[in-house]
Amino acid sequence: MPEAIDTSAEQAATNVEWDLQPLVDGGGAEGVRSILAEAQTEADAFAKEYEGTIADRSPDEIAALVKQLADLSERIGRAGSYAMLAFSADTEDPANGALVADIQERASRLESALLFFELEWAAIPDEQAEKALEHDDLAFARHHLRSIRRYRDHLLSPAEERLLAETGPTGSAAWSRLHGEILSRIRVPVPGEPEAEAEPLTVILNRLSSNDREHRKAVAEAVTESLEPDLKTRAFIFNTLLQDKSIGDRLRHYPHWLSSRNLSNEASDASVQALVTAVKERYEVGRRWYRLKAKLLGLDVLSDYDRVAVVTKDDARISWNDGRDLVLDSYRSFSPDLGTAAEHFFTDNYIDAAPRQGKRGGAFCAYTVPSRHPYILMSYTGSRRDVLTLAHELGHGVQASLARPRGPFEQHTPLTVAETASVFGETLVFDRLLEQTTTPEDRLSLLAENIEGAIATVFRQVAMNDFEHRIHTARREQGELSVETFNELWRASQTEFFGDSVNVSEGYDTWWSYVPHFVNTPGYVYAYAFGQLLALSIYKRYRDTGAGFVPDYLELLAAGGSRSPEELGEIVGVDLSDPGFWHAGLDLVEELELQAEEAAYAARPELKG
Repeated sequence: MPEAIDTSAEQAATNVEWDLQPLVDGGGAEGVRSILAEAQTEADAFAKEYEGTIADRSPDEIAALVKQLADLSERIGRAGSYAMLAFSADTEDPANGALVADIQERASRLESALLFFELEWAAIPDEQAEKALEHDDLAFARHHLRSIRRYRDHLLSPAEERLLAETGPTGSAAWSRLHGEILSRIRVPVPGEPEAEAEPLTVILNRLSSNDREHRKAVAEAVTESLEPDLKTRAFIFNTLLQDKSIGDRLRHYPHWLSSRNLSNEASDASVQALVTAVKERYEVGRRWYRLKAKLLGLDVLSDYDRVAVVTKDDARISWNDGRDLVLDSYRSFSPDLGTAAEHFFTDNYIDAAPRQGKRGGAFCAYTVPSRHPYILMSYTGSRRDVLTLAHELGHGVQASLARPRGPFEQHTPLTVAETASVFGETLVFDRLLEQTTTPEDRLSLLAENIEGAIATVFRQVAMNDFEHRIHTARREQGELSVETFNELWRASQTEFFGDSVNVSEGYDTWWSYVPHFVNTPGYVYAYAFGQLLALSIYKRYRDTGAGFVPDYLELLAAGGSRSPEELGEIVGVDLSDPGFWHAGLDLVEELELQAEEAAYAARPELKG
């Protein structure tokens, strides 16, 4: 029989649920609506008084207006965060879905009312803008305001921008929500356990790590079968969103499907292409591991459902309490300040870690707004992977906490550096777990998981970026894409990465249809590779420098999005403008692969033959 996943109260975070009431001062859903109604009144008054006058305002007046906008942004963000987090915790509650729809509609009206400021600010002459930006009271938003002006060539007329803002909730946002709701309803029967309750898609995918190959294969087949019923609907959603983006890019004069994402990431098209090219040139690093993994599993070659299988029979289980303590101690050992910031998530109910039906899959950290604490969602079932996921999301969380003084416009970093703190925190905990290993087999298990995480984050995400490139390009050149075309483009992008190291089954062809990033944030995935390589480089500097590195790292986190990615890298001694940076980062991934190989041969000497 396959090894069961332990979701008992002892191992899982059964009662660990967040308290969202601080976001709305205890007002619940009605508090959300009250906050937004008040904000709408203020936004309408703001627009009535100042629309059409921004070019005539003095630096003092501009600073005062930006502060008013920051206050409005805070309140709108609190309400929106409550609605989206409540929906993520229980997607099956109709009240949560209705609240999200209501908030999206209200938020679009607010955005429409306030849109004029950004449009008029972007249009004023450079000299006038720079004079205003020198004002001391704009220090909290200086980089943000400069970033707005980078969009000048891609903005539409005020009337057109207002129309798009008003209709947003019934456009791409609605299709994204539908996609999420369809996925959250999917239940997959557990192979070999006819009496067991069917599991959510995000839960049963964990079973692909089983050490029983027949079970892995059966799970993969069950997933494929469960994806089939709404496949055409999901393909229609994809097609609609692809075309929606194509129209938007054309109207805004973006030269490439990824250009708008690159602009928001403060990265040039050329630099992103350099990243993608560098990673593809090193695909063999991932393939080499997959070939060794086949030997570890006693196979001639892996199949797609073998990729995340554990390579040892000993898959340690860690209770929620022990996992929490391990993560906190790792953070405290690096920096007491970091440990204190992390501890608040546990003591003040800012984590929802209980596995349950209807909960959104995956894991994330929601920054919310600077006036309130960030929140973390995950489903903890007791695996070491869950411990590392907790460490990862807490990395986001402590960065969000330390950057709160930057205010609502600069708390968030660009996506390209958003994974830095999370990967850094995960690596801290990984090193602690590695220190605790007592046998070659256990060391192999951890190192294998580490290199597989790096492969998934760097190489696999670039392969997914390649899939996105193919479908966006094909949709623009060929029109609406069939399910079969999606399948073919997915297979082509994945097999280019796998080469001869993994056999891709026919059923795997449809697995593109459940990846939420393709729907919710087109072009997002390459940022994982960017962030992983950056974080590994930063962690290497920490290992080389020691305790003297800590203040610089804390400064990096506290800076939030107040500087460009290149400037943020400079804080910790990393030069992102160096063309060799990507290959240097990939060298570190290859070093991980070699460490995993060494551990494999130490645990299984017979594999050397």
